[in-house]
Amino acid sequence: MRIPRLNRIFGMSAVVTGAAIALVIGTLPAQASTLPLQGEASAFLNSTLVWNYGASPAGANQRCTPSAAHPYPVVLVEGTFASMYNSFGAISPDLVNNGYCVYAFNYGQTLPFTGIYATGAIAASAAQLSAEVSNVLAQTHAAKVDLVGWSQGGMMPRYYINNLGGAAKVNMLVGFAPSNYGTTLDGVVNLVSDLGILGLTTALLSVTCTACAEQIQGSSFLASLNATPTAPGVKYVVIETADDEVVTPYTNAFLPAGPNVQNITLQSQCPQDGSDHLSIPYDSNALQDMVNALGADSPTFQPACAAVGAIIGNV
Repeated sequence: MRIPRLNRIFGMSAVVTGAAIALVIGTLPAQASTLPLQGEASAFLNSTLVWNYGASPAGANQRCTPSAAHPYPVVLVEGTFASMYNSFGAISPDLVNNGYCVYAFNYGQTLPFTGIYATGAIAASAAQLSAEVSNVLAQTHAAKVDLVGWSQGGMMPRYYINNLGGAAKVNMLVGFAPSNYGTTLDGVVNLVSDLGILGLTTALLSVTCTACAEQIQGSSFLASLNATPTAPGVKYVVIETADDEVVTPYTNAFLPAGPNVQNITLQSQCPQDGSDHLSIPYDSNALQDMVNALGADSPTFQPACAAVGAIIGNV
């Protein structure tokens, strides 16, 4: 149980060596098949395989034409130290099974030829997101995209929306435990403690993870970003667990209340939900909230609650 936590804190991949090998883009439409959902432990183990260093999560990056029911393709945005593969092993196939066109990419790499991403300056990562969205819109001929992100991946798109013209191209941003207002010392201590055993990797990250410093509560980056928390015309859904040990306090994930904002605490819906920062993207309750947000978008939606644990989730 300890190994996944060490390697997935802030979404960290276990991979620190080797070359990236991308999956070949397929040709299946969005609803051509039903994909199996993958538990976090399986996704983690698969992410350590050399041929998965740069692989897409199941169902993502297939040639796809959005349907009338789901006109906006979904772009997945990983968290700090993550890869698209180990971040979205459950989310990607779940979206595909619900009829969505799904795209994913890796960004913000400061340690070349590793499976570690999303450590670079957040503004630069947002520029990479901008390029990815433009590419997806060109491929699908859609008017806008929906964004689904985890941790930094639920916060960084707000820079793209606010500063890089993304407001005209984004219909909705769904964030799983996003670091919208950063983390206090508790979250940093948890991060450093869990990375400390990795020795050289930790030392390298300390000088190559600009995004880590920018996600500290009170950073100048977050102060500037949060001067304008949301943009008109974009919908924001935050899905958070009260047991988040990385974004601390957990309420730092939430955006100020407004007509285009919905903040969801999983335990308010499902008291038996024990997910943490690591397992929330593998939490069936959270995934139901995501599907509702992207589809019917009912603010009173109630998931069919399941008991969910820390680290490995339940999906």
